[in-house]
Amino acid sequence: MPLTPRERVLTALDHEEPDRVPIVIGVSNATGIKIDPYRELKELIGIDAPDEYLYDWPELGTAAVDEETMLRLHADVRGVLDVEPADIIERNRSRPPHSDYVNSWGSGAKEVRPGEWFPMVEPLADASTIDEVDNYPWPDMADPSRIAHVAQQAKELAGGDYAVIATPWLLFPLERAFAMQGMERFLMNMALSPDFAEALLKRIAESCKELMVHFLEALDGNLDIIKIGDDLGTQRSLLMSPEMYRSVLKPIHAEFIELIKRHTDAKVMFHSCGDVYPLVGDLVEIGVDILNPVQTSAGELSDLERLKSQFGKNLTFCGAIDSHRILPHGTPEDVRTEVDRVVQILGPGGGYLAGAVHTIMNDVPAENILAMVDAIEEIGRYPLGGSNRG
Repeated sequence: MPLTPRERVLTALDHEEPDRVPIVIGVSNATGIKIDPYRELKELIGIDAPDEYLYDWPELGTAAVDEETMLRLHADVRGVLDVEPADIIERNRSRPPHSDYVNSWGSGAKEVRPGEWFPMVEPLADASTIDEVDNYPWPDMADPSRIAHVAQQAKELAGGDYAVIATPWLLFPLERAFAMQGMERFLMNMALSPDFAEALLKRIAESCKELMVHFLEALDGNLDIIKIGDDLGTQRSLLMSPEMYRSVLKPIHAEFIELIKRHTDAKVMFHSCGDVYPLVGDLVEIGVDILNPVQTSAGELSDLERLKSQFGKNLTFCGAIDSHRILPHGTPEDVRTEVDRVVQILGPGGGYLAGAVHTIMNDVPAENILAMVDAIEEIGRYPLGGSNRG
């Protein structure tokens, strides 16, 4: 007898084999679809639905996927998000065309090409003292309009058949520091001005924790997974040494996860792009339950057999279908072959939620999106490796 999508996800999270590998797509900016391939996908499958955006944020460019399309994608999850305060949303809707998008933190994006935005508004770019951190006008995380919709939406989703992933828009301390100062400048401060860098990280973390508490209180237990994250890796290595991570960021991440687990039994999904293999053990140690997006094109993370063998008893893996080469440049048959490869490695014994590595970008053809989810639906049926491989 087939499981419900939620039962399927929860079984996989318990490191047991459900009826098939669950599919995670369309529920956050780490597991979503950009607006151009979303439009192409709707046209391909004949769905007439409006273009809407995650977080009510067009400049981010990630689609809020309609329910009919989610059903066609065999998605086993649905998402609950926060939003920017109502006054910030209205201010950005009514600002002059092509002018900078600025969020509640004072950071934001510039339009680099028509309709294409890049994070270049950095309000603390020249800051170097703790006084500047203390005196900055930090956002009001208690603004009720951020989460006014959350309680009702989460309650409705929890009464349905799908697993609920809650994804508050937290660029988390490191990424938020990048947004406030610029990546290169902040990494230099971590090396040369560690007291300033740590003060900035801790102040950002306090705001993130405040919003998280309000968000979790509004959810009232109506969630299965809570997604947080910080991009810690590059295509070939870490952004910083393991020693620097452990001395500066790991305590901040640990405290944040401990706060979350005081408020909910939901599993913690940690998102980090790049090759974070040297830190996977650290993430397990501080309470991460799910690693996303498992960037298989990056360094040591390409060794999925080793990853599953070393950490598969402690972690669920989410993602891992290559979006660097296969999804944008391969044929549908290439996509199917990649799905088969990844599912046979990460799927045995449960502990795997299938999906693309990060959000599906504008260079991915709609045919390959369907090829991915249809291959998971077919190849990912347990027991793996049998006649379901076609």
